[in-house]
Amino acid sequence: MRAARLHGVRDLRVEHVPDPEPGPGEVLLAVKAVGVCGSDLHHYLEGAIGSLRSHEPFVLGHEFAAEVVEGGTLPPGTLVAVDPNRACGACEWCRAGHGNLCPHVRFAGVPPYPGALADYVTARPDELVPLPEGFDAATAALLEPLGVAIHALDLARLKPMASVAILGAGSIGLLMLQVARWCGAGSIIAVDPLDYRRRLATEAGADAVAASAAGVMEWTNGRGVDVVLEATTSPDGPQHAAEAVRIGGRLVLVGIPTGDRFAFDASMVRRKGLTIKMSRRMGDVYARAIAMVQTGKVRFDPILTHRFDLSETARAFDLQAEYADGVVKSVIYPAGVEEHGGRRS
Repeated sequence: MRAARLHGVRDLRVEHVPDPEPGPGEVLLAVKAVGVCGSDLHHYLEGAIGSLRSHEPFVLGHEFAAEVVEGGTLPPGTLVAVDPNRACGACEWCRAGHGNLCPHVRFAGVPPYPGALADYVTARPDELVPLPEGFDAATAALLEPLGVAIHALDLARLKPMASVAILGAGSIGLLMLQVARWCGAGSIIAVDPLDYRRRLATEAGADAVAASAAGVMEWTNGRGVDVVLEATTSPDGPQHAAEAVRIGGRLVLVGIPTGDRFAFDASMVRRKGLTIKMSRRMGDVYARAIAMVQTGKVRFDPILTHRFDLSETARAFDLQAEYADGVVKSVIYPAGVEEHGGRRS
């Protein structure tokens, strides 16, 4: 089969590799769509996320949908979303319902566990999420980042009519914006330095937009918002979030900073008495993500901007890395864009 393997920083190659062999009880899947995530880009641009570094050619990709080929109880040809988080199920954190924090997790597309930028993968039956009628492969793949957004709003504990700032209007930021509205946000401002992303935030339902976090303070007459949801790659993002939130407010940090470091002004954070939550991946949220899409509460069309064949994976990653051509979210189709009725980017 073919797989897009990362050999080093900015070195992605589509190569022929052996087909995966399902383990006991596993299901063989034909990959249909894979979203390019910001965490994938960290591996592509930095070669690692913190200590998670691969020292050999590695397959990225954890936002994905696939069709059952053989194994399990689902009929062959069934379209499924695949939960990339294979938690151990036995540790203290799994038993407490926090499988996303499992220290023994096998997460697809994070070294040393190969991801889905390939023709075929294997998965356990409990990792497969069958989909309702009308879901296509791209929609199924984007349920994973939507799950990240839902989990972030769970941590935010948003109160009805609370004011919210979204820092970073990439795919996660735009999804959090939509979920925040349905969680009861009274007003939402989206902050992003890129003009085209601010326009998309307005289309997605933001009440106001700004090019920097200073705009949040202007919008609130110096008070700050009740909740800030930070989804940037900037090491300065958490500091800007702390500046934009009100005294006694709440921060949820979702973004992964370039260089794996960030800092706060301790005096400001302390004097404001902030509650700060770090968001990691998602919990058990697929059912809610599916319901939000089914009922039209979340739309993916402002987010899914580009589509590529597997052979064009390097081009897709370069486009995302350079914020070129109005890109927000690229989806890669191993079987080809045309099979899914899409247009090639």
